[in-house]
Amino acid sequence: MPTAVLTDHERTAVQAYLRLLHTVRAAFDEGPPGGDRPALVPPSVLAEAEQALTRAGLTGNEEEFFRLLHNWCPGP
Repeated sequence: MPTAVLTDHERTAVQAYLRLLHTVRAAFDEGPPGGDRPALVPPSVLAEAEQALTRAGLTGNEEEFFRLLHNWCPGP
């Protein structure tokens, strides 16, 4: 498997995305009381991911972003 060498901006974008993903998972695992409304993700977490994607030039380029993500953090 080829090794991807990420730029600082790309690495930051991948890390921000992973933090966002873990935050969303944790919010849904805990869930709101009564379970009648969706869990909220702090706006700062969403903003961090959005800004990191923009700085890396990956906004609107999901295919490239997910290729970087897969190469840097391959799944099972």
